[in-house]
Amino acid sequence: MADTWATFGIGLDRDPPARGLRAGLERALREAIQTGQLRPGTRLPSSRALALDLGIARNTVADAYGQLVAEGWLAARQGSGTRVAEHAATVAAAPEPAAAAARVRYDLRPGRPDLALFPRAAWLAAARRALTAAAYDALGYGDPRGLAELRQGLAGYLARVRGVRVTPDRIVVCSGFVQALALLGRVQHARGVHTLAVEAYGHLLHRDVAAAAGLRLQPLAVDGAGAVVDGLWSAGAVLLTPAHQFPLGVPLAPQRRRRAVEWATGTDGLIIEDDYDGEFRYDRQAVGAMQALAPEHVVYAGTASKSLAPGLRLGWLAVPAQLLEPLVEAKRLADVGTGALDQLTLAELIRCGAYDRHIRRCRLVYQRRRERLVTALRRRAPDARVAGVAAGLQALVRLPEGLTETDVIAAAAARGLAVAGLSGFAMPGGDQPAALVVGYATPPEHAFTTALARLCAALAG
Repeated sequence: MADTWATFGIGLDRDPPARGLRAGLERALREAIQTGQLRPGTRLPSSRALALDLGIARNTVADAYGQLVAEGWLAARQGSGTRVAEHAATVAAAPEPAAAAARVRYDLRPGRPDLALFPRAAWLAAARRALTAAAYDALGYGDPRGLAELRQGLAGYLARVRGVRVTPDRIVVCSGFVQALALLGRVQHARGVHTLAVEAYGHLLHRDVAAAAGLRLQPLAVDGAGAVVDGLWSAGAVLLTPAHQFPLGVPLAPQRRRRAVEWATGTDGLIIEDDYDGEFRYDRQAVGAMQALAPEHVVYAGTASKSLAPGLRLGWLAVPAQLLEPLVEAKRLADVGTGALDQLTLAELIRCGAYDRHIRRCRLVYQRRRERLVTALRRRAPDARVAGVAAGLQALVRLPEGLTETDVIAAAAARGLAVAGLSGFAMPGGDQPAALVVGYATPPEHAFTTALARLCAALAG
């Protein structure tokens, strides 16, 4: 165990001799400055005095002082000794996130899958097989579109499961949908598109990403038939969630799908189709991708964030021919390419059928959770109305008369439960009903029953 050096008001841990007294002294002084124990302007003991106090050689202290002077932590001036540099940066005391996190024991906010369902064994097995079989070139600087193995696997999978019409050469692998949207925004802006129509309800982050790319946002109202697309004629591009509108949960009505495609083909506009949870359908036949209606005017965007885990940062785009070259160049400039190892693993997971098996397993789990949510609300909060549950990982829960989102969210927080209000997904200026957007993919199975009980208690007022 290391000894402790206690001197001039701070404690210094002395490393064993094998690791170097000087290095230990340097590190201790550096940390004392960073944490504010030694403040800017503080005068340090002379090298002789500190050496005597610590029982070490004077040269050791002098060398440590010299190194910290060179790094800018200390300042030495003839006749005034050694002091902590005036500009030395200290680390401000961080707020206490742990206390807030401890209060949130259960989380029913939308947008996240159950990470406990991640197929670790299948993923590791696929990674071993993929890495063993991979050519050396797969680990180098490759095609910015992504590895050919994954693009080939995705082309077949998307055609089979979502009806997407695309060839491997027209798929671009990205680091999640956020990067995909950022790249598309930059490319569209460079092509002279300045207005992006977006659904009036959606992810704030997605709107921020589009705005950061220089696009002006035009809201589209959303009703029981999905986005109202009649206002598209003044926009150059539109971002839609047609299979399962986020967060209201309604599919885009067939006539509106056709109208949006007519707009795109008639004006050379672009539809960005965010198919964020396309695999999870429960009570009806899956709605096919819009992309198949107009492959040269629709960019299809998919992701592994809901099907596997957001931490993988894997997404993909099926791209019209006219956008392929500028989009690939934008991807190259952004990061050269997405990580090869995860691409190889996902490609193998798709090839061997493990990805399909995983999706089927998750679909059953989420369907059961959805049924438990609906049943619990029907029994314990009958005045709350549930909608948007035919697909996906979230439900829209309209609040009973007299309850506000603020009241229910606060009541839930008092019970250690985090929930999200519909207003948090709405663009400014519109009137929205009082509702919660409840994600039922989390928390883990062992805590799900308690989370539902606390939600019902909060809704009971």
